[in-house]
Order: sequence, then structure tokens, then C-alpha cells
Amino acid sequence: MSLKAFHLFFIAVSIVCAFGFAAWCVKEYMVQPDSNQIIRAALSFVAGVGLIVYGVKVRKKLKNLMES
Repeated sequence: MSLKAFHLFFIAVSIVCAFGFAAWCVKEYMVQPDSNQIIRAALSFVAGVGLIVYGVKVRKKLKNLMES
């Protein structure tokens, strides 16, 4: 596996982890309401969205590098 492919794979795994952690925090908030859990969920969701944006930009950049 090339370094480029590993980087894209690692970004994808990080996205899944960020959204998974957000879902877990929401679940825990439903069981025992705590403002910290909802804050963690929101921050993790934002991180997941940020990772998606980052992944798209990296993919475009790597595609351009491979064509050159």
C-alpha cells in the first residue's frame, strides 16, 4: 500500500471514528444528561465534517500530482 493510499485510508478511518464518537456521546447524553457529553458530540461532529473536507482536498491534490 502506497503512502498516498494509506493517508486516504487513515483519513477515512478517522472520519468513521469521529462520527462514531459523536454518536456514542449522544447515546450517553440520552442515558444521563450531561452538558459535557453534548459538547463532545458537537465537537466530534465538527471534526468529522472537517476531516471530510480535508479528505476531499487531499484526494484532489493527490489526483493532480499523479497526473503531472
